Amino acid sequence: MGKGAGAAEPSTVVLAVNGKRYEAAGVAPSTSLLEFLRSQTPVRGPKLGCGEGGCGACVVLVSKYDPATDEVTEFSASSCLTLLHSVDRCSVTTSEGIGNTRDGYHPVQQRLSGFHASQCGFCTPGMCMSIFSALVKADNKSDRPDPPAGFSKITTSEAEKAVSGNLCRCTGYRPIVDTCKSFASDVDLEDLGLNCFWKKGEEPAEVSRLPGYNSGAVCTFPEFLKSEIKSTMKQVNDVPIAASGDGWYHPKSIEELHRLFDSSWFDDSSVKIVASNTGSGVYKDQDLYDKYIDIKGIPELSVINKNDKGIELGSVVSISKAIEVLSDGNLVFRKIADHLNKVASPFVRNTATIGGNIMMAQRLPFESDVATVLLAAGSTVTVQVASKRLCFTLEEFLEQPPCDSRTLLLSIFIPEWGSDYVTFETFRAAPRPFGNAVSYVNSAFLARTSGSLLIEDICLAFGAYGVDHAIRAKKVEDFLKGKSLSSFVILEAIKLLKDTVSPSEGTTHHEYRVSLAVSFLFSFLSSLANSSSAPSNIDTPNGSYTHETGSNVDSPERHIKVDSNDLPIRSRQEMVFSDEYKPVGKPIKKVGAEIQASGEAVYVDDIPAPKDCLYGAFIYSTHPHAHVRSINFKSSLASQKVITVITAKDIPSGGENIGSSFLMQGEALFADPIAEFAGQNIGVVIAETQRYANMAAKQAVVEYSTENLQPPILTIEDAIQRNSYIQIPPFLAPKPVGDYNKGMAEADHKILSAEVKLESQYYFYMETQAALAIPDEDNCITIYSSTQMPELTQNLIARCLGIPFHNVRVISRRVGGGFGGKAMKATHTACACALAAFKLRRPVRMYLDRKTDMIMAGGRHPMKAKYSVGFKSDGKITALHLDLGINAGISPDVSPLMPRAIIGALKKYNWGTLEFDTKVCKTNVSSKSAMRAPGDVQGSFIAEAIIEHVASALALDTNTVRRKNLHDFESLEVFYGESAGEASTYSLVSMFDKLALSPEYQHRAAMIEQFNSSNKWKKRGISCVPATYEVNLRPTPGKVSIMNDGSIAVEVGGIEIGQGLWTKVKQMTAFGLGQLCPDGGECLLDKVRVIQADTLSLIQGGMTAGSTTSETSCEAVRQSCVALVERLKPIKESLEAKSNTVEWSALIAQASMASVNLSAQAYWTPDPSFKSYLNYGAGTSEVEVDILTGATTILRSDLVYDCGQSLNPAVDLGQIEGCFVQGIGFFTNEDYKTNSDGLVIHDGTWTYKIPTVDNIPKEFNVEMFNSAPDKKRVLSSKASGEPPLVLAASVHCAMREAIRAARKEFSVSTSPAKSAVTFQMDVPATMPVVKELCGLDVVERYLENVSAASAGPNTAKA
Repeated sequence: MGKGAGAAEPSTVVLAVNGKRYEAAGVAPSTSLLEFLRSQTPVRGPKLGCGEGGCGACVVLVSKYDPATDEVTEFSASSCLTLLHSVDRCSVTTSEGIGNTRDGYHPVQQRLSGFHASQCGFCTPGMCMSIFSALVKADNKSDRPDPPAGFSKITTSEAEKAVSGNLCRCTGYRPIVDTCKSFASDVDLEDLGLNCFWKKGEEPAEVSRLPGYNSGAVCTFPEFLKSEIKSTMKQVNDVPIAASGDGWYHPKSIEELHRLFDSSWFDDSSVKIVASNTGSGVYKDQDLYDKYIDIKGIPELSVINKNDKGIELGSVVSISKAIEVLSDGNLVFRKIADHLNKVASPFVRNTATIGGNIMMAQRLPFESDVATVLLAAGSTVTVQVASKRLCFTLEEFLEQPPCDSRTLLLSIFIPEWGSDYVTFETFRAAPRPFGNAVSYVNSAFLARTSGSLLIEDICLAFGAYGVDHAIRAKKVEDFLKGKSLSSFVILEAIKLLKDTVSPSEGTTHHEYRVSLAVSFLFSFLSSLANSSSAPSNIDTPNGSYTHETGSNVDSPERHIKVDSNDLPIRSRQEMVFSDEYKPVGKPIKKVGAEIQASGEAVYVDDIPAPKDCLYGAFIYSTHPHAHVRSINFKSSLASQKVITVITAKDIPSGGENIGSSFLMQGEALFADPIAEFAGQNIGVVIAETQRYANMAAKQAVVEYSTENLQPPILTIEDAIQRNSYIQIPPFLAPKPVGDYNKGMAEADHKILSAEVKLESQYYFYMETQAALAIPDEDNCITIYSSTQMPELTQNLIARCLGIPFHNVRVISRRVGGGFGGKAMKATHTACACALAAFKLRRPVRMYLDRKTDMIMAGGRHPMKAKYSVGFKSDGKITALHLDLGINAGISPDVSPLMPRAIIGALKKYNWGTLEFDTKVCKTNVSSKSAMRAPGDVQGSFIAEAIIEHVASALALDTNTVRRKNLHDFESLEVFYGESAGEASTYSLVSMFDKLALSPEYQHRAAMIEQFNSSNKWKKRGISCVPATYEVNLRPTPGKVSIMNDGSIAVEVGGIEIGQGLWTKVKQMTAFGLGQLCPDGGECLLDKVRVIQADTLSLIQGGMTAGSTTSETSCEAVRQSCVALVERLKPIKESLEAKSNTVEWSALIAQASMASVNLSAQAYWTPDPSFKSYLNYGAGTSEVEVDILTGATTILRSDLVYDCGQSLNPAVDLGQIEGCFVQGIGFFTNEDYKTNSDGLVIHDGTWTYKIPTVDNIPKEFNVEMFNSAPDKKRVLSSKASGEPPLVLAASVHCAMREAIRAARKEFSVSTSPAKSAVTFQMDVPATMPVVKELCGLDVVERYLENVSAASAGPNTAKA
């Protein structure tokens, strides 16, 4: 700065992006690297998926050069959290930078494509960079030997965790993991899954067949930037305080920092001290500050000192660097490092600092793992306040009042603990074992014992349980000091702990968190009680315990030798390839997979902004039922950035206030004048940038009034009480089967009015709702929309604007994940965007932030089912009655279809007779809509809940009851009518028997029983569930056009949403025209391009939904090809008369000269007698449940799914695996929670947890069953996009079996009237739910029994 601390001289941020130099002047200090990359460079690979550092879509490689050592440091980073100013003089590499269409693809990109590891592709550039960064990190390790050619130094274990922080909603992760492992030199290539590099079982799996990998082939730091940095070194060092005139300061000493503190402009409320800015992912405060002080450049804060007293870490040392340093230390240090590896994700740990984490824990409520483990290790901190340096224990520091911005944390010191008689352990319970999830509770314990296991000193730290920061349980510590451990002592310690660990009022899962704290202390003390007194048996590399003392306390570590979470991921795929219709049936890679991996694939928000483009953001209601009186803004800054707010009053004369519509009554685009649910659109803020629009929307102040309004209806119970329903048209109502009363009369046993509940689920497509509207001449408008229904979008926009349909052109190229959420729900964003553009006569773009998207999305239908069932003593069910309540939300949307889908899936079993009463409830919440397998997944699960209840009541094996109630073909026809098809196509029984009745299954069941009998604290379960899924065929258009050069352009009504539609259509086009080629259609594959959907080019496109769009689009294309072949065949025969063979290019050239119409279009409609058919599958899952935490590990899943004659086995395999894992999320982890007003509060990656690579089965096997050919189906193929999702119920059912084993052992019952083995387990079965069912007090009761048994045989409790 040079002119004093307050006078900021203008400076320019200089950085390299993919080897090119960029300058940024006059940029706001809160500008993220991602925002700069996407707005100021051609780069589009990094995507905004969450804005919290929680999804990995924005990952880039950052490289920093140190001119003093001439070394480059490289690390992955989340560009949505990284501030642009913080990468000044750095080099940034994105997915485009390591490989692209023009320069050639990188092996990471090629292998992602070849292993079929990209579907919608929105997450793929981030995946690509996480893998690339992991390879760079491994290959930079000089202590590792050079790997064989084509491999990296990375290990398979490291490779599996390379994408642990990246989210993918499509693939199910298995092919991504195989891609990662293909680079590891210790991998067995034969174990890798289906790929395009070798034919499994036919060709050897050799590294030479893979795209060659050479470390260091990509230059990540250009020489020009090195030279520039060297030349400016002296100049920079002469500047006392470097600053940007836009409010970014980076002092180079503590003295300079204090001069900034003393400046007249310094104000705690407007100045933010940053080192990495990852805290903004938690607190979302980036827009609240106009000045930033970057302290990373202060050398004293980056110190790392190791000596015989301990390790000192400067406050800005990254968590990743801390892990590296601590991993080389003693037992305590290594345990800390192991725990820190489970904090956040690699790309967050690389930038997040140790000091920043602790300061967050000190100043604000924050569930810090770092603070907890360092507290237990006896750490101290050094802080500077003004000119004073003070040293505190970490406990003292955390207990102080929140520090102001002028308090500087200098360093953290972790003392050296001798290995003699010291035991240190850490624990955490979180939805994801290896990070990227906040703990429900974390803890760390350190004990020093004497040779006789007398506790000399102990520290017990607990955090994240619902208080402001980590604490020590001092009363428990004082009690334990000087004692030898026994069951009685441990029990008394736990009683004291329960008085100490008291979550604050309002903390979710209060009792569960206390139970976790108890479990962790018990795990530690019981293991300590069982450990050998020999010091060498304590300080071992893996911290394992020996058990030679003969203690009567059964510790969690006594029997479990290997943590199931650490098991490697394995898989097997079985399928039959057919050449009957080649190239249809071949497992070719997905069209566009490489450009998805390189980041060159264009999604709506990647389209370059047109001139004068404006940006919009929704203002939504936070009240469920209220008059909207006015809209204002909190700050003048927000209001200054707003150009206008679009509301219902801006709808043109003749237009409608409509945002969506399907089947029945539509839903309004704007609340006018009453907001009818929390999350309803009130208005659209329009600003010059998306950031300003989002900022203004967040700061909107809406005045509400509830005068003269009824209380809102929020639940199914409310709706039933107030008779608030959406009517089901008679033609959509499902039909009962048989005489229920007669069936009940035949029953030997009855269960009356049992209940099961299923909650909602959010789509979590990686690309949020997006639209770009460009006004055109003569009241026309073009909208680029991320939608599954361009036709509906066109119609609704035209109705909203009051213009003819032909004035509206909707274009959709590809969608970054849909799952039903980009159908009716996408039209709101498109309509709002179009209205704003139409009114302002300027282009308008909207790309919803994740929170807004989650609040407005609606998601899957919650429902409650009450059932009464009659059955014979052998398990045969004779009658079922179901009372079903469905929470539809405020408008019908697809809800009238739900009863039919639910009952249809329920009919997979022969209930004898079936009747039902379904109520579609109208409530004041966001309308629920179609989500992958809508209704079917709920109905199928309800069926399983009933079957399991019957089996439990009869004490029969559940699979025996399942098998007893599976249909024969005769009963299948009764329940499904014409959809049952031919008897030869009914494959369910054979698939179920193959899994559930196999000798292997019986062996596994016996092994599980043996495991459960010898393991008290972990239980396993196995279950096999069948699935029957009815799909419907819809009319679909297709158009094939042959260019003069022989290349082929294809249009279909369906949208590419990641399901491989374009790939199958491309294959079908080549097959359809193949008879015109000498060597069949394979030679035409590379000539076919499927182009984006355009509502003015191809009309009646319908919707991409229901799993059948791919096959119907293929059939429309095939029929178009038939027309072209008829036109071209005479010319081909004429040319063949002159020459034996006719090349494709010559044929087309001749046809063009002869003025043959080279474009053909078809509108395929299904045969009236075959509008639907049934899909079948079966799935077995084996799980392990931790009784102490409620955590579930899926050890193995085996799926057998009938794909018929697959159009592309690789694509269908991806659909099977991907939707199964999405189903795992629905049944286990995904808690789409709302507040008392119905407003979604689990509204981001911080609180809503979809599965990651941590959560998939450790062994994941899929067999694609080929059922009998059926010429009524498209080339005998069957749907794959949704039906396999229902098989994820096998995980839930297996969890129930494991929980049942625990409840039997611990005699847990939910009520006196119920046995331990009969219990209700709703969906989702999250960790708190599982733990509660296993027993929140099992530890205490177990210890009471052990203590009583030790005291005497007559005092033990039953």
